[in-house]
Order: sequence, then structure tokens, then C-alpha cells
Amino acid sequence: MNHKYLLALALALSAPAAHAGEAQPAAPDPVLEKRVMALSHELRCLVCQNQTIADSSASLAVDLRNEVREKMRAGESDEAIIKYLTARYGDFVLYRPPIKLTTLVLWFGPLLLMLWGLYSLFRRLRDRNATPAAPLSDEERRRAAALLAEGNGSTK
Repeated sequence: MNHKYLLALALALSAPAAHAGEAQPAAPDPVLEKRVMALSHELRCLVCQNQTIADSSASLAVDLRNEVREKMRAGESDEAIIKYLTARYGDFVLYRPPIKLTTLVLWFGPLLLMLWGLYSLFRRLRDRNATPAAPLSDEERRRAAALLAEGNGSTK
């Protein structure tokens, strides 16, 4: 047996067993932690952009969760915290931004791009199929016949 495989086997067998522990809540108050996590599911991670700050492990998301937790400990309402964060980061921090003039592109931009793409595709396919091929001239017919004859191995 190859010594590389023996070394790998020895390392695997001698490694101590890893025991996973349950994560401790960041706040000793489970009611507060539940409220923090509920609000964190409504806020977008500004680094990841496709995750909430509750789901993200990015350092900015951790900082935002801690900031939310501190504001809740200070007695601020969820609405006040959301108002503070949107004033600081804009509506993009909300995982579901409100529909208003400044967020119309976020809500309807992808739909408009898809409709424009489908329209362009169907128009191109229609135009391609609607344009008849131009008839061949006599010279082009003679050249085509000569090429076909050469390809078949016969000559006239």
C-alpha cells in the first residue's frame, strides 16, 4: 500500500472526534432574541444582497443585528429601528422595499426587461421567417450546379 494512503488513514483515525454544540443565543433574553431575529428577517444584508441579515454571516450583517439588538434593548420600536436603518442605508436595506417612485425600478425593472426581451425575440423570429429568400440569378444557378456536380464526383 502506498505510504501516502497509510499516512492519510493514520491521520483520519487519530483525529479527535468533533462534537457540535448548540449555538447560544446572543441575548440572554429569549423574547428579545426572538424579536431581533424576526426583524432581522425583514432586513437585507448589504454585502450579500440576496440574504437577510438573519441568514448572513457577513461581518456587516452581524454588526447590523447587534445594532438592532441594542436599539431594542434601549426600548425602540421595530418601526423606529426600520426608519433609522432606511434613513442610513436607503430602502435597499429592506428585504421587501415599499412600492414608491424611487423603488419602481426594483419592483418592475426585471419584469419590463423580460417583456422587452420576449418582444425582441418574437419580432426577430417573425421578421426572419417573413423575409423570403431572394431568387437566384442564372449565373448563381450555374455556379451552384457546378459545385453540386463537383461534390458528387461527377462532371459535365
